[in-house]
Amino acid sequence: MGPLLSIIIPAYDEEERLPSTIQKILDFIDRQDFDVELLVIDNGSRDRTAAIVREAAREHSNVFLYQEATAGKGLAVRRGMLQAIGEFRFICDADLSMPIDEVLKFLPPRLENIDIAIGSREAPGAVRHDEPLYRHWVGRAFNALVGLIAVRGFKDTQCGFKCFRAAVADDLFGVQQLDGWTFDVEVLFIALKRGYSVVEVPINWYFFPSSRIRVFRDSINMFLDLFRIRRNWQEKKYIRQDR
Repeated sequence: MGPLLSIIIPAYDEEERLPSTIQKILDFIDRQDFDVELLVIDNGSRDRTAAIVREAAREHSNVFLYQEATAGKGLAVRRGMLQAIGEFRFICDADLSMPIDEVLKFLPPRLENIDIAIGSREAPGAVRHDEPLYRHWVGRAFNALVGLIAVRGFKDTQCGFKCFRAAVADDLFGVQQLDGWTFDVEVLFIALKRGYSVVEVPINWYFFPSSRIRVFRDSINMFLDLFRIRRNWQEKKYIRQDR
C-alpha cells in the first residue's frame, strides 16, 4: 500500500533554498501518523540542486529525485504527478511560501470528497505577507484575464500549492500539454471540462523576493497560453488516447 500523501517540488536552480525546505518537510513528515513521500523534480538546474536531493535521498527512503533536461514548471509538475504513488498528490513551491503544516487543510479529515483543492491567497481567511503592491496587482490582472478567457469562478489560479486525488492527477496530467507557468490554468480548465470538483483553500502566504518568475516577460507568455489552452481543447488534444 502506497503513502497517503505525495509532496511534489518542481526545482530549478534551488541549491540555496532546498536544504531548508527539505528539512522542514521531513520534520513535518515526522509529526504525522500517515506515510508521506517527497519527490523533487530537477528541471534543467545548473547548480547543485540534484546533488542536494541525492544527499537527502541517501538518508531518507521516502525522498526521491527525478530529472528533466529542460526547464519548465509545467513539465516538472507533470513528471512528478505521474511518478507519484500517493493517494493525494500535492504541488509545493520550493520556497515554502506557504508553511508546510498548512497542507493538512487540503487533506481528510479537514477536507473531504473533493477532487482538487487549490491554495488561494484571495479566498476569505487567506493572508498575504510582505507582498509588494505591484506584484499583487499584476497577479490580480492576470487572474481577471484567466476568468475572461479560460477558467471562471476562482479568485487565485496561480498559487503554487495544489492537491489532487491520485486518479484525478493521473487523468489530468496524462493529457496536460503546457510546460511553462500556465499549466495551473490548463489543468483547471481540463478538470472543469471533465466535471471534477474543485475548491479553493485559504492559506497564509509569504512573499520571498527570490521568486523565479520574471513578472513582465512571463506575464506575456502566460497571456498567450490562455489562448493556446482554448485552441488545444478545440483541437481535442486533451482526450486520453487510452480511453
